[in-house]
Amino acid sequence: MRVPVAFGAWLLLLTAAWLTAALPWEALGSAQGAALWWQLRQHALYLSGVWSIGMMSLVMLLSLRQRWMEWPLGGMDQVYRLHKWAGIAAAVAAVLHWAADESSDFIKDIWGKAGRPAREVVWSWAVDWRGSAKDVGEFAFYALLVMVVLTLWQRLLPYRPWRYIHRVMPVLYLLLAFHTLALLPLTFWQAPIGLLMAALLALGSGAALWSLAGRIGRGRNSYAAQVQAVQLLGADAGTDPVEVVCAMPTRWKGHHPGQFVFVSFEGLEGPHPFTIASAPDGYARTDDGRQLLRLVIKPLGDYTQTLHARLQPGQTVRIEGPYGHFDGQGAARRVQVWIAGGVGITPFLALLQARQPGAANAADLQPAHMHYCTRDAERDVLLPQLRALCAQAQPRVTLQVHDAAQGDYLTPEHLAQYGARLDIWLCGPAGLGKAMRQAARQRWGWRMHQEAFQMR
Repeated sequence: MRVPVAFGAWLLLLTAAWLTAALPWEALGSAQGAALWWQLRQHALYLSGVWSIGMMSLVMLLSLRQRWMEWPLGGMDQVYRLHKWAGIAAAVAAVLHWAADESSDFIKDIWGKAGRPAREVVWSWAVDWRGSAKDVGEFAFYALLVMVVLTLWQRLLPYRPWRYIHRVMPVLYLLLAFHTLALLPLTFWQAPIGLLMAALLALGSGAALWSLAGRIGRGRNSYAAQVQAVQLLGADAGTDPVEVVCAMPTRWKGHHPGQFVFVSFEGLEGPHPFTIASAPDGYARTDDGRQLLRLVIKPLGDYTQTLHARLQPGQTVRIEGPYGHFDGQGAARRVQVWIAGGVGITPFLALLQARQPGAANAADLQPAHMHYCTRDAERDVLLPQLRALCAQAQPRVTLQVHDAAQGDYLTPEHLAQYGARLDIWLCGPAGLGKAMRQAARQRWGWRMHQEAFQMR
């Protein structure tokens, strides 16, 4: 719910700020015929423009991946979710802005030029730049639409080339910022909305330049780690997961079970999010005292399918994080239910390691019921470890395995036995998450916690 609330609040803020501008509301109230249509066009033009650049500014700020953003939104995965929806909203508002601008010919053909408002006064320096600002805005508008289509229609373009094209987004923002700065009426800059727009353009432009300089993910949360071991967990490199153990530098501040990191194995490939599959003390340290981090990676694409052959012990990788609030602990009066599907077991492996005998703070945790969905239990290389961890977990974690090869699929009815008030922690395929979310909407006592790892 945090993302929809944040999205709605931001849209409301932009709309409220637009209402403070010194627009001719009296003229709109008394306008008739052609004058009314011209007035409506003018209001639609500026409101849609404020929405578009306001949402684009939010997109640029969220792209910085600052850790403080996690607390209000509930995790870095939700930051990316808001980033995506703000980008879509910016494109929709840009379409409305373009339609409002193009409607002048339509109004002129039907009603004529009578009642058309005079051209708005802009900054004196911008008078000679009106034409260029309009051309730049139109080019950026078409490019933005292409970017949104490529982002949403993922079959058109694989991740790697999309990522290179996506780097153009900061340039498009700077062009739209110039368009806004040159064409926004002077009356807007003199109203409270002027302060908001000035702040958004300054922050958004700063974020765009920071991105173009390649500085995102290079702050205090970024670490140069070393690959200690690489192992294919199974015999099939195309389907079985890969275990990568990384030695963190001494300045690594640690992590909480259930968190994830962005990992860059190769500079050209860029960062990918992977859940940490080990508790803070789940692995022995290196001889020189460095903490070891375990990643279990499912081969889902061309790059990850060859990762076991690409990585070598001693290789340097860049790790950014940790991020996320997937801790498996909800309200004290609710039953905790864990649901994992496939490689979605990784955060639960870390949570279970933190419950093993002798683990610190284990007494403060809650019992849980775990449901693990696997395609074939006999071939599942992670299932033996999962069973062993559940058997020794303190407090207890009961395990129920759903084997698709035997026709055993998880349904909402499996969860009904635990009562009406559940905290459900889910990590797994999109289809499984969709089914459980639909079931949760029909039962007021079920609360869903699911990290959205679809960063595109």
